[in-house]
Amino acid sequence: MKRAVFLLTVLALTGVGAAVAYEAAERERAYRAQLTRGDAALRDDQTFAAIEAYSGAIALRPDSTIAYLKRGETYARRGDLEGLEKAAHDFRNAAALDPAAPRPVEDLGDVLYQRQRYGMAADTFDRCRALDDRSARVTYKLALARYREGALDDVDSAGGVKLGAVSAAMQAVRLDPKSPQAYYLLGVCLREKRRYTDAQQAIDQAVTLSPGLIPAREELVDLYALLGRRSDELEQLQLIAGLDRTRVERQVGVALAHARAGRALGASPAAIRELNLAVLTLGSLLERTPDQPLIYGALGRVWLDIAQKTTDRAESKVDLSKALEALERVSASPSATSDVLTVYGQALLMDQQIDAAERSLQLATERFPIEPTAFLWLATAAERLNHHEPARAALLRYLALEDNDPEFVAHATRIAALSLGLNDVGTAIEWLQKIAAVSPNDARVLASLADAQIRYGDYAAAKATVAKGLEKDPSSAALISLQRRVK
Repeated sequence: MKRAVFLLTVLALTGVGAAVAYEAAERERAYRAQLTRGDAALRDDQTFAAIEAYSGAIALRPDSTIAYLKRGETYARRGDLEGLEKAAHDFRNAAALDPAAPRPVEDLGDVLYQRQRYGMAADTFDRCRALDDRSARVTYKLALARYREGALDDVDSAGGVKLGAVSAAMQAVRLDPKSPQAYYLLGVCLREKRRYTDAQQAIDQAVTLSPGLIPAREELVDLYALLGRRSDELEQLQLIAGLDRTRVERQVGVALAHARAGRALGASPAAIRELNLAVLTLGSLLERTPDQPLIYGALGRVWLDIAQKTTDRAESKVDLSKALEALERVSASPSATSDVLTVYGQALLMDQQIDAAERSLQLATERFPIEPTAFLWLATAAERLNHHEPARAALLRYLALEDNDPEFVAHATRIAALSLGLNDVGTAIEWLQKIAAVSPNDARVLASLADAQIRYGDYAAAKATVAKGLEKDPSSAALISLQRRVK
C-alpha cells in the first residue's frame, strides 16, 4: 500500500514537472514568436504593430533585456516627444537588467540627445564609455553632447574628471584616426576656444580624409576669413561650389568672397580688380540661371562697393545706378531679406534719395532675421531728415542687439547728441556717463557731461565732473569755461 502511494506521488510530481516544463517551453515559444512578429512589423515600418508585439514579449518575459531594447528603439524611431520619453524608460529598464551591457546606455544617451538634454546625454555617454572605453563612436557622441551643452573644458567633480568637448574629441580622434567627423568636431571645438590655427589643422585633416565633407570645408572658409587668409578662403569656396553645383548660393559665395577681398584692399586698383571679378562671376551665373533674386542682391551689393571705391565721380554715378537697378528688382519682393533691404537703403542714401532710403531701411528692421546694421543706416537716414526721435530709437535698438559693439563710443555719442536735440537732457546725461565710464581719460566727454548736468540744473554733479576733467587735462578751455559757470 505504501509502495503504491509512493509511486502515485512520484507519477504526480513527474506530471506536474512535465506540465511546468511544457508551460515554460510554450511561454518561450510565444515570447520568441512575439519578437519575430515585432521584427517583421518593424521591417514594414509598422511601428505601432511592432510596439504591440514587443510589449507582448515583455509581458511573457519581464526579464528580457532584448525585448526592452527593441521596444525602446521602436519608440525612438517614431521621433515624437511621447515616443522618446517611452524609449528612455525602456532603455533604463534594459540597462538595469544587464548593467554590464553598453548598448542600452548608449541608446539612452541617443534619446536624451534627441530631446536636447545635452548635459544628461553627455553624462550617459560617459557611463557608456566606462563600460567600453575603446568605443570611438561613443566617445565622439560624448564630445558632441558636451559641445552642444557648451562644456568645452574638463571639470573636476566628486567622481573624477568630467571630460569636456575638447578632450573628448581628442580622444575620439586617437581611437579612430580615420574618422573625418571626429576631426571636424575637434576643429569646431578648438575654434570655440579661439585656437584658430589648431582648429584649421584639425579640419584640414577632416577634409583630407573626406574631400566631399562640405560642412568641414565651410568651417575652413570661416577660419580662413578669421585669419585673414583671403586666397585660401576663396579657394575653399570655389571647391565647395564645384562639389555642390546645383546650389546657386555656392557660386554667389565665391563672388562675395571676391567682393570682401576688394573691400579689404581699400581704394587700390587691386580692390577694383577683385570687385570686377565678383561682377563677372555673378554675371556669368545670371546667364545660366536668370531671375534669381539672390544673384541680383549680390550684384547690387558689389556694384555699390565699386561705386564707393571709384574716384571718378561720373563713373561712380554709373556704378551706383547699376547697383540701384539690381537691388530694386529684389527689394520690392515680399521675400526681400533684411540684408538686401539694408544694402538698397545704403545705395539710396548715396544717391541722395533720403526719403526712399528711410523707407527701405525701416522695412529692413522689420524683416527677420534682422540685419543689425540696418538700424545704424536707418538712424543716418532719419538724422538727415531731422527725424531725431526715430534716429535715436534706431541707435538704441542697435546697441541692444550688439552687446560688444566696437564702435560703442561713437554710437553712444550720437544718442547723447540726439537726446540733447530732443531736449531730453536726462537721457543725454545717462549716455554721456556711459561714455565716460568707457573713456575715463577723455576730457572732451567730461566737458560734454558737465555741460549737460548744468543744463539739467545739477550743479553739484557738474562741479565734480569739471574737477575730474581738469585733473585729466588742466588746459582744457571748455572745462575752464565750465568751471566758471558752476562757481
